[in-house]
Amino acid sequence: MSSLPSPLPHPSITLTAIEARVLATLMEKARTVPDSYPLSLNTLMLGCNQKSSREPLMNVTEAEIATALDTLMPLNLVRETSGSRVARYEHNFQRGVGVPEQSAVLLGLLMLRGPQTAGELRLNAERWYRFADISSVEGFLEEMQDRSVEKGGPLVVKLPRASGAREQRWAHLLCGAVDTLQTGASRSTEGQAGSNTHERIDRLEAEVASLRATVQRLCEELGVSQSNPI
Repeated sequence: MSSLPSPLPHPSITLTAIEARVLATLMEKARTVPDSYPLSLNTLMLGCNQKSSREPLMNVTEAEIATALDTLMPLNLVRETSGSRVARYEHNFQRGVGVPEQSAVLLGLLMLRGPQTAGELRLNAERWYRFADISSVEGFLEEMQDRSVEKGGPLVVKLPRASGAREQRWAHLLCGAVDTLQTGASRSTEGQAGSNTHERIDRLEAEVASLRATVQRLCEELGVSQSNPI
């Protein structure tokens, strides 16, 4: 009997889910709404809890975000800015982790949206950074996967191809090791659900076609017109 795959190693920085969401939201807003950046605590909370471009959806409080900021600032990942009556915060991710801009963009997207293929990452990165092609995205991902232990170890991992999937997805390791078995099973379940939906639609379309043919035949036998076809 073969043994199950063990969780993969994680980098020296290990964040909670809320800390990752706070950090990635700051990274996103710095690029997408620069006029409103740095962010106040309330604006940061709204960004963390927004319903679009987030996986999973969260409902974190200001107190939870404040606690996350208190952890991120000593790690040199977030800074509080001065010169405003309201405390505002900005990320320092690229320098704090020691990665180039392109790698920081990919990590931010993975923290916000969960595991994605290289193609999905390139598409989702449009407002952050324009990658020339998928190959360039894959190059930075592979570089982060091969990151040496001296630099903190890998930052991403390429997940096994899920059943029915055409491409493999990538996941970040900033929140710790990734259970590849669980993530693969999750995507496989999603694929099966989609397959079942298509089967139900095909079955319903076949039933409608059969009913339409029956109605048309009855109308012809009765000598009446089919004024309201189904």
